[in-house]
Amino acid sequence: MSKVLPSKNEEYGTKQYWNQRYSEESNGESFDWFKTYADLAELLHELIPNKSSKILMLGCGNSKLSEDMWEDGYQDIVNTDYSGVLVEQMKEKHSETRPELKWHEMDVRDLKFEAETFDVAIDKGTMDAMMTAKGDVWDPPQQVIDDCTKEVEETLRVLGKGGVFIYLTFGQPHFRRRYLQKEGTTLEIKQLGEAFHYYLYILRKNPQV
Repeated sequence: MSKVLPSKNEEYGTKQYWNQRYSEESNGESFDWFKTYADLAELLHELIPNKSSKILMLGCGNSKLSEDMWEDGYQDIVNTDYSGVLVEQMKEKHSETRPELKWHEMDVRDLKFEAETFDVAIDKGTMDAMMTAKGDVWDPPQQVIDDCTKEVEETLRVLGKGGVFIYLTFGQPHFRRRYLQKEGTTLEIKQLGEAFHYYLYILRKNPQV
């Protein structure tokens, strides 16, 4: 895990923090928030049965998720992160061994892709970083509401009909459902783990929308 820890949790929501963190970490270092691909593979095989699906990774960080999915046969993966430092590191790391992986500096609240471009979008903790703004978790600041709503709206825009948005978090449903329940979609929630629970939110864009 990175030694570059923020002085306060709100910094997790800033580009400056992540650029500093990735600049000071060893090049090639990886860190996975929550579960690893080994923990999730069975679920992801069920949710993404077609390994040729076009997959969007939202806020990829230096997680090994894309790398491990690529090794498992999911090779049409587009990775986004708003840290330009990280994106350049990942391009260099994977350019020769995994040239099919694509990397873009991009904000999940303002995706620069055409509508209906992807079959699947995955967020493993990115939305959580936007929820660290100081305030009451039961009555979040307007900035948190706006940021999370925009991410979900942008994700649904770039997903094709029948596309699926997969979001892994420790956030319980009464804190997350408000952002994910949208007209023209169906939402499924899976609770993972035993002593400490994680939640997998599966938001499907209805085929007729």
